[in-house]
Amino acid sequence: MTIQLKTGLKQCLSNTRSSARNVVRDITEGFFNISHNSFAMLGLALVFVMIMLTARPDLREAGESRLMALLLARQEATIGFTEPGAVDRATAVNPKDLPSKQAAVALWLSKKYNVAPEPLSALVAHAFEIGKKSNLDPTLILAIMAIESGFNPFAQSPVGAQGLMQVMTGIHHDKYAHFGGKLAAFDPVTNLRVGVKVLEECIARAGSIEGGLKFYVGAANLDSDGGYTVKVMEEHGRLLAVASGKRQAYDSQTTPTVVPVSLPLAPRPASPSPANVLQSVALLGS
Repeated sequence: MTIQLKTGLKQCLSNTRSSARNVVRDITEGFFNISHNSFAMLGLALVFVMIMLTARPDLREAGESRLMALLLARQEATIGFTEPGAVDRATAVNPKDLPSKQAAVALWLSKKYNVAPEPLSALVAHAFEIGKKSNLDPTLILAIMAIESGFNPFAQSPVGAQGLMQVMTGIHHDKYAHFGGKLAAFDPVTNLRVGVKVLEECIARAGSIEGGLKFYVGAANLDSDGGYTVKVMEEHGRLLAVASGKRQAYDSQTTPTVVPVSLPLAPRPASPSPANVLQSVALLGS
């Protein structure tokens, strides 16, 4: 009787274990089947979405716009404002992206005039491009910018010369008309282009670079240009040396010399005639 009871218990335990294994196996197989089917459904859904986005570009653009709006809204909530396109308005270039000659000039000018190298690199690149088109040495253009404004795009002289190249906006408004109006004088690249155009005209009138610089500064009819031409040509020589790989010392420039371009020349005062001189002497003696 005891043996039969033990045998029955063993059989019962064996059946229980077998049933438990079957239950676990069924649950596991069911889980894998459900997971497999779910992943299959997810894959089908993704394929369907891709087909729809390919067939309907408008839906894709709407989705991208919505996603970008959500991301911007989240960023704006974090920092208070956002404008990813603002970088497009910056006149700036990494000096490492320039050819070695241009990079050397940009870095030298940056140190001398205490201006960030990135915007100066952009100006150097534009000067080389515009100089090539106008048959002017780009280092001459940069030397004029240095002497005129110290690379301050918002510089203004007491007589109204404005921007990097200190062009008299009121006189050369016709040139700015091609760029949307006189306010374009404060766009660095536009001011550079207009200044180079004025310089070309001045050199053509004078027949030489030195003579053109006197016209450029508005001193064509004066005995002296106040040392302007010498300053520009000396800086031009230093920049040529830097561009050719030579080391050039410099003194940090903190206060640029702002001079107007093509300032209308005031007539010279007439020299007193001998008769007037004698008359004045007679009056003083009486």
